[in-house]
Amino acid sequence: MRQVCIHEDSTANDLAPLAVCVHNMFGQLPVTARSKNKRGVRVEGGKVISMDYTGPFLELSIAENRVIHDRPPSGVYHGIPVVVSPIRIDGEPVAAIGVVDVTGSLDLKALMDQYASLQKQIGYELERL
Repeated sequence: MRQVCIHEDSTANDLAPLAVCVHNMFGQLPVTARSKNKRGVRVEGGKVISMDYTGPFLELSIAENRVIHDRPPSGVYHGIPVVVSPIRIDGEPVAAIGVVDVTGSLDLKALMDQYASLQKQIGYELERL
């Protein structure tokens, strides 16, 4: 029987199917994952890029057992918004998975200001008709 089993000592090979699945679900956004005791996997562009990956927020998410929304200070994703979540079993972190956070890179105020401006312009144009 084939199965996916995640635990503290999961290898990159164990985590790769889950990471690829998340990668495909989110429009092929970059995804990383690692277990508590072993380095993990990095997936980009539809394929596994690294089978020996770790990152500061993957490690921190496991150590602090919390979700992290931040921009890495160094590494491959330096300055890019990411969200990283622990994978928990019975409340304890055994691994973590992260994805580039496209919502973190949006300037929502600017987007809403632009939308409001567009609405005004459209409203003005409709009144003229």
